[in-house]
Amino acid sequence: MIRAAGACACAVAFGAAACSTSSDPADAPGASPGQPEVAIDGDWTQILSSPDLGPLGTPDQEQVDFGVWQAGDGTWQLWECIRGASVGGYGRLFYRWEGAQLTDPSSWRPHGIALQADTSAGEPEGSLQAPFVLRALGKFHMFYGAWSHICHAESDDGKTFTRVLVNGSSEAFHEGDGLPVTNTRDPMVLPVDGAFRVYDSALPDHEHDADYSRTSVDLATWSDPVEVAAGDALGEGGPVSSECPFVVRPDGSAYYYLFRTQAYAPGHQETRVYRSRDPASFGVDDDAKYVRTLPVAAPEIVQSGGQYYILALLNDAAKGLHGVRVAKLRFAPPP
Repeated sequence: MIRAAGACACAVAFGAAACSTSSDPADAPGASPGQPEVAIDGDWTQILSSPDLGPLGTPDQEQVDFGVWQAGDGTWQLWECIRGASVGGYGRLFYRWEGAQLTDPSSWRPHGIALQADTSAGEPEGSLQAPFVLRALGKFHMFYGAWSHICHAESDDGKTFTRVLVNGSSEAFHEGDGLPVTNTRDPMVLPVDGAFRVYDSALPDHEHDADYSRTSVDLATWSDPVEVAAGDALGEGGPVSSECPFVVRPDGSAYYYLFRTQAYAPGHQETRVYRSRDPASFGVDDDAKYVRTLPVAAPEIVQSGGQYYILALLNDAAKGLHGVRVAKLRFAPPP
């Protein structure tokens, strides 16, 4: 993940005014009058802090993109990209935590370095980014970035993963010409209408960040990409304006919600939320489907016990990117 340039600070409390193109997020296009459609419902709880990487640790290491899921035994797994590690190349690796309860900090335990880039599988040194895991087709499938492309790994238990190699490479696909500057990254996969839709972020023109999507029925062969979100009504979309795409369709809803991070720095985080009936169209240089902005970066949304939760990076300018927090997430009915 590339750190985004900042824009404006936003309030965390549910119902408070958030950073937006309108004076009140409830007045944003598509929002219900007087009520944000998506809101942080209650207080944040920090569940993780900076890990001990042993000889690979540095004073400058940071916690960035992560994925969270339940393993086969019901425990929560969280793998996170730690950047600034002493591993050469792009300086990134995956670290693993395990928790018995999602929102209980005391139940989470560190389990050490989980994965490092494998150059023999075509992954540039120190390049691992943004792991995402879903359980489907009888296995746990992990998709992650390796700077220039998206990779695929599988697991039977949701804890130990093995790369899926095709002609010796872990690459599943890439956007653009695949050069490192395109930085194909931040995958997540959503089951849609009996198939699977992957979302990722990339810079195929080497300048403007955008969110892309492909479909598959077997998580191995993917369709050609379509651009699903980029820029805004002013046509503004720099190299870090469409990071960490995450799409969720709340239970009983006809709408898909895209969470798209545009500001990443601690103390200065923004994720814009869009709503659409079409999971392949959230707006390119168009704010018609924009709902509101949340003061978070790299969000992951999970459901447990009928409740939606949002996990995001710690938003603390004094501590930097050194923590993960969780809060309840509320979806209000659309108009």
